[in-house]
Amino acid sequence: MTSLLAAADLLPQKRRRQTRIGLVAGGLAAYWPQFPELLPQLQESSRYVTARFNELDAEVIDAGFVSDAQEANVAAETLRVADCDLIVIFLTTYLTSSMVLPIAQRTKTPVLVIDLQPTEAMDHANFDTGKWLAYCGQCPVPEVANVFKRAGIPFRSVSGHLKQESAWTRINQWVHAAGVRATLRNARHGLMGHLYPGMLDVSTDLTLLSTQFGSHVEVLEFDDLRVRVDEVTDAQVAERVALAKQIFSIDPSVKDEDFAWGAKVSVGLDRLVDDFDLDSAAYYHRGLGGELHERLGAGMILGASLLTARGIPFVGEYELRTSLALLAAHTIGAGGSFTEIQALNFNDNVVEMGHDGPAHLAISERDPLLRGLGIYHGKRGYGVSVEFDVKQGPVTTFGIGQDRDGSFVFITSEGTVVPGPLLAIGNTTSRVDFGGDPGEWVDAWSQTGLGHHWALCVGHRAADIRAAASLLGIEHRHVDMKELGRWL
Repeated sequence: MTSLLAAADLLPQKRRRQTRIGLVAGGLAAYWPQFPELLPQLQESSRYVTARFNELDAEVIDAGFVSDAQEANVAAETLRVADCDLIVIFLTTYLTSSMVLPIAQRTKTPVLVIDLQPTEAMDHANFDTGKWLAYCGQCPVPEVANVFKRAGIPFRSVSGHLKQESAWTRINQWVHAAGVRATLRNARHGLMGHLYPGMLDVSTDLTLLSTQFGSHVEVLEFDDLRVRVDEVTDAQVAERVALAKQIFSIDPSVKDEDFAWGAKVSVGLDRLVDDFDLDSAAYYHRGLGGELHERLGAGMILGASLLTARGIPFVGEYELRTSLALLAAHTIGAGGSFTEIQALNFNDNVVEMGHDGPAHLAISERDPLLRGLGIYHGKRGYGVSVEFDVKQGPVTTFGIGQDRDGSFVFITSEGTVVPGPLLAIGNTTSRVDFGGDPGEWVDAWSQTGLGHHWALCVGHRAADIRAAASLLGIEHRHVDMKELGRWL
């Protein structure tokens, strides 16, 4: 048995295109002959901003410094061709809205306006007009906001000073959000099997993923998995069993033949993911009488958990929207484990939540356990399941709902995983304190229009998810018990 950190090294992460950030800075050309020292100072500030962006895990397309509408048009074309996920416009001093609007219009990409003055405050006794203008980046923000609103363009801004870390935290949230937008608009999602009978909330119009997110859905058959599992050799099974023993504690309830079958299905799942170039997937198959497809469906949890830990969420019960939530959560570094409500504890004021798999192994509080199950509740078949609880500390529940008009909505709530007794039944159970009566939380959470399942993520990440919703052009709802259960 190895540590969780070492286990992560054993599971290579899926490599995706880097988030692409377009960057342009600007000021008003009329100032340069009037105040010769101003432009060099602003360009130095611009270089600092570029350097900070280059430190992020993103590809930065720097369109330079613009001083008039003509130069802004050239920058707009550069950024349009670059196909960015987010464009950041740095207002170094006053500039006209006519310099900013074409960049947003021509690129058809979400824009973030930032205005970061050189220091916390001016040295009033020693400043002249030229020095003041270096602190005037906030001046055009209302102007730009007004023009964006009239043009039907969403407006976002971060105001602060160059080395203000709280401002950079807010900027980084937008970069994380751009990562979610980039991942979803380039993602390929697999959907294999059929709907869990009767779960009307799970049903999703596949076209909406393409029209609202830009994603592609690959409709798969269980036979696509079957033929790949058939090709798995005994040596590959042994190798996968050995890998699992390095990552999991093995409960005595695990039978050797079930372990070997789960390992064989796991190797087949890896081949399926590679052959169809999948970023996530959801599956379900009921089966009957122990036939092969039933055995495949019951043998998925080991392989699905290994894939999820690699950044390729693979979830059960045909929950396509939750596989997307898990993918988005992974993109912002929040992990994410497939989750539903299991019970309420009114003595400790916690909601117990989890599932019978899969699990994101990287966010486990303890070494994940493989437990043998003679039966999966509500499902046919038997085999091995993953048992763990999410790391103690701050967490965010994150799911994707679908409204009556078909539009998707991101839904979040923030709580804390706390210690306490857990069921030992092969589930990923966690005890979450949302800061109030657990029954009231369930009522408020359900009123958002969420659905049966969601991702349980590490950290308080609602702000990142709200920003991602903004860039994707969808609504965000947040349940906060301090606000008496109303979503914000």
